[in-house]
Amino acid sequence: MKYQHIFGPVFSRRLGKSLGVDLVPFKTCTYDCIYCQLGRTTRKTLERQAFFPVAAVLREVEAKLAAGPPPDYITLSGSGEPTLYSEIEAVIAGLKKMTRIPVAVLTNGSLLYQAEVRQALLRADVVLPSLDAGDADLFNYVNRPHPALNFHQMVEGLIRFREEYRGALWLEVFLLGGVTAIESEVRKLAGWIAKIKPDKIQVNTVTRPPAEEFAFAVPENELRRLAAGLGKNAVVIAPHREATVSEKAWPQEDELLNVLARRPVTLEEIAAGLGIHPAEAAKRVQELLATGKIKSQKQAGIIYYLPAGQSH
Repeated sequence: MKYQHIFGPVFSRRLGKSLGVDLVPFKTCTYDCIYCQLGRTTRKTLERQAFFPVAAVLREVEAKLAAGPPPDYITLSGSGEPTLYSEIEAVIAGLKKMTRIPVAVLTNGSLLYQAEVRQALLRADVVLPSLDAGDADLFNYVNRPHPALNFHQMVEGLIRFREEYRGALWLEVFLLGGVTAIESEVRKLAGWIAKIKPDKIQVNTVTRPPAEEFAFAVPENELRRLAAGLGKNAVVIAPHREATVSEKAWPQEDELLNVLARRPVTLEEIAAGLGIHPAEAAKRVQELLATGKIKSQKQAGIIYYLPAGQSH
């Protein structure tokens, strides 16, 4: 069976072995974050749509689970903002009928100010929203939201969702060097986190080539120091680069290296050429970057990958 809506399972630092379910077309999002590993948003929107039939999505998940072994989580995530899928509540309900495997939703949290979006996520076992800035100026700089979104609307949505949601709420805070990885900015974030009251605060930084070159990673020791200021339940999830390396090469590694030897390619081209999802391709590319087998270069705002030692 050829899968169009699911990918993996892939290893997730936050969720273990995760079966990804992608509910929106590639790079359809409410944000255009400067650190996004999938590149710039090509369709920035607030319009919620039923992009794909619910039955088609559930059929693929059922087939994948039947093929085994079971993942730790079924994760609604992928290559855009999953809450833009207007039938996400029906997908969650269908998954809950199908299996006891917990359902997680990876979201930027931007649409939680809408009552129908909050309602749609109530049956998920874990919801993992983001908070990348403590004020409107940095929100606009880091997340580059749709013009109709504003910072206070977004954080109030997170607070309201926590009040209504009875599952596990794990808040991701993405810190960037020279931008939000500053004590004064961390204090602003901590103030909002105290109001949101997440069960976990997961602190992250750039580990894969970002959409913009000026999105800088934070060294791990500094990340840990700043995380302590976000709350007692804050943990650092960004690993050393070496920690992402698989000891065993993945089946399509040689195929990818052969392609790169001929010409530099983008992440989307890698995914299409190997028949895998862009989010899965990003994880695989990171393994090769970490081992030094390939490198990334940016040209005209686009990230290309090529063999180490070769110039573009």
